[in-house]
Amino acid sequence: MADTLKMFIDGRWVHAQDGATLDTLDPATGLVLATVPAAGPADIDLAVRAARRASDDGTWGSAVSERERSRILLRMAELVREQRIELAELEVRDCGKPIGDAYGDVDEVAFMFEYYAGWATKISGDIPPVGPDAMSLIVKEPVGVCGLIVPWNYPMMMAAQKMAPALAAGCTVILKPAEQTPLTALRLARIAELAGVPAGVVNVVTGVGNRAGEALLTHPMVDKISFTGSKVVGQHIQRTCADQLKRVTLELGGKSPNIVFADADLTTAIPGTCNGVFGNQGEVCSAGSRVFVQASIYDDVMQQMTDFAAAIKLGSGLNPTTTMGPLVSAVQRDRVQGYVDIGRTEARLAFEGQRPTDPALSGGYFVPPTIFEATSNQLRIAREEIFGPVMTVIPFTTIDQVIALANDTEYGLAAALWTRDISRALRTARAIRAGVVWINDSQPAPSETMWGGYKQSGIGRELGPYALDAYLESKHIYINLSN
Repeated sequence: MADTLKMFIDGRWVHAQDGATLDTLDPATGLVLATVPAAGPADIDLAVRAARRASDDGTWGSAVSERERSRILLRMAELVREQRIELAELEVRDCGKPIGDAYGDVDEVAFMFEYYAGWATKISGDIPPVGPDAMSLIVKEPVGVCGLIVPWNYPMMMAAQKMAPALAAGCTVILKPAEQTPLTALRLARIAELAGVPAGVVNVVTGVGNRAGEALLTHPMVDKISFTGSKVVGQHIQRTCADQLKRVTLELGGKSPNIVFADADLTTAIPGTCNGVFGNQGEVCSAGSRVFVQASIYDDVMQQMTDFAAAIKLGSGLNPTTTMGPLVSAVQRDRVQGYVDIGRTEARLAFEGQRPTDPALSGGYFVPPTIFEATSNQLRIAREEIFGPVMTVIPFTTIDQVIALANDTEYGLAAALWTRDISRALRTARAIRAGVVWINDSQPAPSETMWGGYKQSGIGRELGPYALDAYLESKHIYINLSN
């Protein structure tokens, strides 16, 4: 029998006030894992008011020193590491990814709390010179109450990616995980509780977007929304938040180019390119799903990528031999399969893998790795974000041509390129309009650096010290020193 869980509001574990619930499913089997509260506007109001009180009365500000905030965040990192195995297995059951990937996510979550624990004591302002008779102080203050809305592809890591810098900056938070993957977010609430985070500072509410999420967006006591997810939802969030001029950070979709030049080292370019599309079942906003291959090596690269895809093993993420798990839900499976069907009418199907044959997985949401050969960047499979293990391969001849093709998209989150020529690499990287460009690699996102995109891939930046800016206000204090 599936567990019935509670959500975390104002330091207490509670059900939804109206008793509403929703099930979270194991994507490998389709079976119910747990039942969680389906928060409504009244529950969101309780969480926001708790966060507002904790923000305004100094519970997480003046009453808790920067050193104490740092110690608490370090304790959260320790607790994540202590629960590494349990957290990884929980993440696999909830979102489907292979267990090795989940361990990597847990390790990065621990590091994020550790990293921002260091920043908690290093946020400072400035004293610009304004003449002998005055002094100006530029001070940094927390934005206040932050609504954090995270997706289902990296549930725990995205939660930490927003929560850790917000807490380090002195903000209070209401975290709303995706309705499909709430389990590790609730576990992070328990970790915050054990680490000594005061009541009201961290609240985790579960529920569906058009009810719980909408109530969070429109609540007048919320100062900022940070969202990671689809472009369509991001557009809605920006329009909604504009009414109250809420601050927003939006990390949205992508249709990232992956460029393989003729001089590339194919021993790294082939696995890097394939993992850039098929990793995490293709449920990656920065997935390099548009692969551009220089014409002189096109046939060789296609054969090697097909061989790589054929070796991918689909199955339960808990099986250590699995290299690709199920998609997160039946809805997502059907969406991706719909794009595969579209691709059959637009391009040549070069490869399609096999679903698992294990009867225990017959109810799972599996889509095998799929590769299309195309001659145009104007196809739907080359322009629309699929968010699944579907690769579109297009040949090119010159550097100017491929730069134009790479930029021919409404998105600008990431790009990857493979070449031994450093001049060609830097020229291409500078010319591509994307927030992240990888040279001879694909998909690394160190927490110490920066993440975010151009164009319709979002607004603002996350990770590194850049994330702190999203949770801080700058105040100018002017002091008259004359008589």
